[in-house]
Amino acid sequence: MSDSLPDLLPTDAERALSESLRSLLTDRGGVDKALARTESGQTYDDGLWHAIAADLGCAGLLIPERDGGAGASYTEAATTAEALAAFVAAVPFLGSAVVATAALLSAGSGDAAERAVADLLVRMAGGEVTTALAVPFSTAPGAAYPIAVRLSGTRPGDAANGVARLSGLVSGVADALPAGMLLVPADGVPHGLYLVDVASPGVAKRPVVSLDMTRQLCDLAFDDAPGTLIASGPAASRALEAALAAGAGVLASEQVGLAQRCLDMTVDYVKERRQFARPVGSFQGLKHRLADLWVAVTQARAAARYAAACLATGDPDTKVAVAMAKAYCSEVAVLAAQECVQMHGGIGFTWEHPAHLYLKRAKADSIAFGTPDAHRDALASLVNLAAP
Repeated sequence: MSDSLPDLLPTDAERALSESLRSLLTDRGGVDKALARTESGQTYDDGLWHAIAADLGCAGLLIPERDGGAGASYTEAATTAEALAAFVAAVPFLGSAVVATAALLSAGSGDAAERAVADLLVRMAGGEVTTALAVPFSTAPGAAYPIAVRLSGTRPGDAANGVARLSGLVSGVADALPAGMLLVPADGVPHGLYLVDVASPGVAKRPVVSLDMTRQLCDLAFDDAPGTLIASGPAASRALEAALAAGAGVLASEQVGLAQRCLDMTVDYVKERRQFARPVGSFQGLKHRLADLWVAVTQARAAARYAAACLATGDPDTKVAVAMAKAYCSEVAVLAAQECVQMHGGIGFTWEHPAHLYLKRAKADSIAFGTPDAHRDALASLVNLAAP
């Protein structure tokens, strides 16, 4: 445990970033557009992502200034995730600007690998390309190194060009549909992390019907696909672990954004909805439930902010903070979304009302990067708490 706690209040820069994002998302159609997009063949909003990535610079928040990024930290990334969640924005911020970026910043060994990573980071910071980590969305920090993809036979000229061939199938990958580049963990001697261009022969994507269609998953197939090694052995394991920890930690802030938006929507509705000639929000039973939910959301925000602060500083408490935040924020987000649906009454169960989008995102997020139970188990191990 750290000797001193960081300041968990947002800075002026974070408030300005949040306001800019909310203004942009409101102007671009808000939740209504996200709902319409779930029924289309193009579930990700490429135009919105370009505005967020390039115009606001959110794609390069974690990327150092020397590589064209903002040189910001995980607290700014967490602020962005929280703001995007309020609109269930269908953009690959989490997968590309957080998870893949964290892996790339931890990888790169050897001149060729470092050049490839640096070049990709520059392109990502400018919003030219997005990158996804090719692991199932449910993969938790601390998981065993993936072996779904393996090295296959080489072809003439591969060795001279530093090319490896990959074969295998990875299911349920988040933010891979709009990605132009993939980071692929592969089994071998030693295991490695490879950079793969989606346009290369032997790479195929298959969209799958997902619970949360604002973050549609897909399956990835590799058939002798060419890849460039950027980390191997322990370095690859460290890069993967950094990516998963960053994903789980920032996802906790996304869950806070979902929960806060559900609470705000519900409070606004019960103030206006009248029954027996009085607002339903005046009924004591509903007031107690909303008060309890407000307390839970406030506590979740503190946990998520602490996880982001630990990630930002490389605090020794990071693993504990991330496990605690992901376990608690997952359940709060689901509870807030359930209460939103229920307290909206009949309209809350309709397809036209956006409440179901928040519930689906909350349920999907609760499984992503490890379930609450998995993180509680990890937390117990980290603090040497014996199982009952």
